[in-house]
Amino acid sequence: MNGADTAWIMTATALVLLMTLPGLALFYGGLVRARNVLSVFMHCYAIACLMSVLWFLVGYSIAFGDGSSGFWGGLGKIGLNGVTADSLSGTLPEILFFAFQMTFAIITPALIVGAYVERIGFGFVMLFSGLWMLLCYAPVVHWVWGGGFLSDGGIFGDVGVRDFAGGIVVHETAGLAAIILAIFLGARKNQHTPPHSPGLVMIGAALLWVGWFGFNGGSQLAADGGAAMAITVTHISAATASLTWALWERIKFGKSSLVGIVTGTIAGLASITPASGFVGPWEALIIGAVAGILCQEAVVLIRNKAKIDDTLDVMAVHGVGGIFGTIMIAAFGAGDATWAAQLGSLAIVGVYTTIVTVVLVVVCRAITSLRVDEETEVNGLDLAVHGERAYDISS
Repeated sequence: MNGADTAWIMTATALVLLMTLPGLALFYGGLVRARNVLSVFMHCYAIACLMSVLWFLVGYSIAFGDGSSGFWGGLGKIGLNGVTADSLSGTLPEILFFAFQMTFAIITPALIVGAYVERIGFGFVMLFSGLWMLLCYAPVVHWVWGGGFLSDGGIFGDVGVRDFAGGIVVHETAGLAAIILAIFLGARKNQHTPPHSPGLVMIGAALLWVGWFGFNGGSQLAADGGAAMAITVTHISAATASLTWALWERIKFGKSSLVGIVTGTIAGLASITPASGFVGPWEALIIGAVAGILCQEAVVLIRNKAKIDDTLDVMAVHGVGGIFGTIMIAAFGAGDATWAAQLGSLAIVGVYTTIVTVVLVVVCRAITSLRVDEETEVNGLDLAVHGERAYDISS
């Protein structure tokens, strides 16, 4: 065990949890109508709790168990069987590696919340999120990070897919699941209500930015120069994408908005995530500069052209950003990445995620209501579903 590595990953684990609670909750909560903010908080908080329990019971074993099939880790580590305070994973206590990866299992289904806010049934959220994490997210983790068939020595030969911190594992899977759920749900009754609190959105985005240092820097799993570089390129990409998003808004609409610039931050963070362990500052600048415009145009395409109500633009920002960053690893020739491995893995995971998500939506809506009734949607989910109110609903 290395003490410095252990101390850093303990810190990174806390930072990644900070991304969901309260970062993502505030970011998403500020974007909805005032009468739905508590429902968004509830979704993020309840998902964090449920994923923690499921990851302990079986998720970690599926992702990082000792299975040799290449498709899943098996059930040998269910309930952390065989994992003690003395067990090691590389230079880290394995129990710490478990906890760090648990925070990723929390935020990935939580990202999907942005697609269905203001109109979805709470029971459906819990049932779908739990099954999706176990049947979609955890297997993909094994394929890419757990020694599975997409990693080194798998179907792409000695050099497998390069995904440092989750462009495929986190952002592609969450983005695709989000847009599929949005299609099944249909549009909200009122799609044109502005965010009730841009200030909360900014605070949430700032917390996400800080937490992302643990997300990307922690994925080095060591306290070394690689972690420092991952943090640096993460920051550069985020800052650059914020500026290009704001500039592109100014060119198109004559004004740069606060919600816009902080959404650009998230686009830059999502885009650099898969590449953060393989590229340097100049590549990060390019990735961020393109991401700020690319993801903004993806919002226009999905929302205005395709007419899909992915409420908080999960696919456009996280999905497109993660896919773009994954491709850029090969474009820059970084990390010995090959085009075949990068594009092939994106395609395989994309098809798998789509199939699993569609099946789970069909199954879960047969068990519990997918969408709330019209009266509940119009009046807001806070009071009708959770019996609480954060603000005067006239706001």
